[in-house]
Amino acid sequence: MTLAETNLRPTVPEAGTRTAFLVIAGASVPDGKLLASVRHPGEDLAPEDALRRAQEANEPIPVSFQAPVAVCVLRVAPDFTLLNFKCLDAPHFRPREIVNQFWFGVTHYNARLVTFNGRAFDLPLLELAAFRYGIQARDYYLARDRYRGPIDLSDWLTNSGAYKLAGGLDVLAKLIGTPGRLFSVPAGGIAEINDRCLCDALDTYFVFLRTRVMTGDITSDQEAALVAGAKALLSTKVAEAPVLGAYLAAWAAAPGRGPTVGGAPEPAGTGAGAP
Repeated sequence: MTLAETNLRPTVPEAGTRTAFLVIAGASVPDGKLLASVRHPGEDLAPEDALRRAQEANEPIPVSFQAPVAVCVLRVAPDFTLLNFKCLDAPHFRPREIVNQFWFGVTHYNARLVTFNGRAFDLPLLELAAFRYGIQARDYYLARDRYRGPIDLSDWLTNSGAYKLAGGLDVLAKLIGTPGRLFSVPAGGIAEINDRCLCDALDTYFVFLRTRVMTGDITSDQEAALVAGAKALLSTKVAEAPVLGAYLAAWAAAPGRGPTVGGAPEPAGTGAGAP
């Protein structure tokens, strides 16, 4: 059995725990060696110098020059219950093994992927990494249609990019009362990047639940029960993932933010007599 199988394959699936959705969040670092080879051929440029030039140009480095260093995955049941989570290849976080475990899990669970901005970042990153390392993702490509393909919540909430969602995932998380972004500065080491990634995956899950209220798949009462169940699960996992302590504490510190809008200010120019 491979390391990927050890980390992702459930031993004896329990009744009612079938995985219907995999909520994912990823992060990457620029590949300086690839940048030097493609953008500065013949210059014998060191990878760190190629990265410095790219940073000085003040332009985003395209996903094709990135390598994944974090992928956190949440397993979600057909009734939208949070079953478990994992940051792949912890604590080593080796790019090739992260990618291997990810595509193994996609094939094994045969579940719909749920992302935030995944169509523009997470999925191209992992597709290109599968290409780079020669890793099979057959079932994923067979399932890329409107009924079984990935759900990108950024696309879903912006009518396929019809407008720019200022604030992104952070603003959506805070609109529904979940912690949102915990870190005000870029993460430092790879472990910290994975911590941020796990928090992003959790925010994506809770945003996903709210969109399922909108689609009528669950009621508001069911959403509240699912959120409570997820928080209870996370509280049992703090020793395994200490960042969850900060995540839950941030949630508790903002009791005024919640899933209702009763306290929101009335739009200017409207009132009882407004049409």
